[in-house]
Amino acid sequence: MCGIVAYIGNKQAYPIIIEGLRRLEYRGYDSAGISLLNGDLHTYKKKGKVQDLENFAADKNKEGTMGIGHTRWATHGKPDDLNAHPHVSGDGNITLVHNGIIENYAQLKEALAELGHEFKSETDTEVLVHLIEEYQKRDNLTIEKAVQKALKKAVGAYAIVVFDKREPNKLIGARKSSPLVLGLGKDEFFLASDATPIIKFTNKVIYLNDEEIVNINRDGTYEVVTIDNELQSPVVQEIDLKIEELEKGGYDHFMLKEIHQQPQTILESMRGRINAEEGWVLVGGMQDHMKRLKEADRMIFAACGTSWHAALIGEYLFEDLARIPVEVEYASELRYRNPVIREKDVIVALSQSGETADTLAALEMAKKKGALLYGIVNNVGSSIARLTDCGSYIHAGPEIGVASTKAFTSQLVVLSLMAINLGKERGTISEGYYRQLLHAMEAIPAKVQKILEQDEKIKYIAGEIRNAQNALYLGRGYNFPIALEGALKLKEISYIHAEGYPAAEMKHGPIALIDMYMPVVVIATNQSAYEKVVSNIQEVKARKGIVIAIVLEGDKEIKKIADFTIEIPETEEPLSPLLSVIPLQLLSYHIAVMRGCNVDQPRNLAKSVTVE
Repeated sequence: MCGIVAYIGNKQAYPIIIEGLRRLEYRGYDSAGISLLNGDLHTYKKKGKVQDLENFAADKNKEGTMGIGHTRWATHGKPDDLNAHPHVSGDGNITLVHNGIIENYAQLKEALAELGHEFKSETDTEVLVHLIEEYQKRDNLTIEKAVQKALKKAVGAYAIVVFDKREPNKLIGARKSSPLVLGLGKDEFFLASDATPIIKFTNKVIYLNDEEIVNINRDGTYEVVTIDNELQSPVVQEIDLKIEELEKGGYDHFMLKEIHQQPQTILESMRGRINAEEGWVLVGGMQDHMKRLKEADRMIFAACGTSWHAALIGEYLFEDLARIPVEVEYASELRYRNPVIREKDVIVALSQSGETADTLAALEMAKKKGALLYGIVNNVGSSIARLTDCGSYIHAGPEIGVASTKAFTSQLVVLSLMAINLGKERGTISEGYYRQLLHAMEAIPAKVQKILEQDEKIKYIAGEIRNAQNALYLGRGYNFPIALEGALKLKEISYIHAEGYPAAEMKHGPIALIDMYMPVVVIATNQSAYEKVVSNIQEVKARKGIVIAIVLEGDKEIKKIADFTIEIPETEEPLSPLLSVIPLQLLSYHIAVMRGCNVDQPRNLAKSVTVE
């Protein structure tokens, strides 16, 4: 969840680490800190954003060619200066940054306190650095051996970077269930939570595996060992990431940029996987396991947050087009109950980051039961990509805004292509309908662009409902999950309470809330249930609710009764979520901006949930 950046080399570390922390701030922004080595150890920490840390350190000594930095999303301990990372050992020699949770920190803390250790913060991380100090002193160990021994006692998840000022030419990193990437430069090394802070300096990286420790030396050498000291032979990978992808590109916010990127990102998600003219769709990750996919008893989709909404649409797609039973599970629930998972099941995991802790844990459980694991992720080299038997990248590019937009639609593209591919292989859709779907898929990017051209109109509607305290989103069929997603977007970035419901369920409770102050967003594009949706709108209007309707181009009936309408182009119904979600993303964005909210970094949230 938090962001880690570290550097050792010949350059000044401070500017590299600060720039890296700015790039990682989407992972957490409760506090930030940095430790630099320049003969002595200099540690600066501040509650707030990276800019607050920069302001605090402006007149401080920032010299040093080795350092570690951290931007925090608070888990153990409130956001303040004391709980900010890095944390320093009691003797002032060792400094450490940490992403994750040490679950047995209370027992360790009690034992260390009995040995005379005194703690300044409320964090589990400070306990870990004191544990390293204790082993180092007691057993007369080098820093790398002390880290190794301490991690054997630590229960939980961690990505850590640590150094000892008495060993100024060594930097240590380790991971378990939380990502850590080693960047290989020329006479310099980088460690980070992901590749975004590294790409400016090198495209050569090593993704550390669970319970691996990297020992980096200033002389240009390094080695990767397991926690049991077994030497590893890591694979160096080249990452394809451009620095301009990490900038706003003239937009006011990353979220707005990412919404407007969707015609291109949807196209990238389809590239090489579909050709309507030649009549084929081919999702690479499926091909080597097609027999098992075709013969699956059922599919279980595991995901969290926005990815869970994509999974719900996946359920509709796979049952409708491929006629395979699907269950959709919150990964956080799946892992903690005793589910029936069999060898003929397929577990499909959706995660933008590929590092979601609950989804990873659910996959590990399913792997033990012999199910086929399929991953749908954005980040190449991520933990889910490596754990699963097969999978597909969504190719959305870096998504910096915490509220997911382009990654969501790219997930839908991959799910749609998979369902069409499997439907064709299983013979559950006709050749004619198969061709219709292919042509409809290829037309989606241009139709998304057409919707984006209504930005000013959507902004006007946002201004009319910006002061609402509650909102209701209604949808049917394929667009019920879009109602959930629209409500989530509004909650995430504007802090307006919003709920998504199946339209027919409105009469079973939520209708009691409707009055002249309640905006009701109705996704009214379902041709198969059009009259039913019209009835829902009339029921809302009878109770003086404000109706914002998403309708198909040329709709006349709903325009007569709704307060506001936003038109989207017509497409095949299974693909309609790819279009109907776009105006909801823009609506939530504009409302949040008008309410003065931090759109890219909403309070209490972080982009990648790598802890429970």
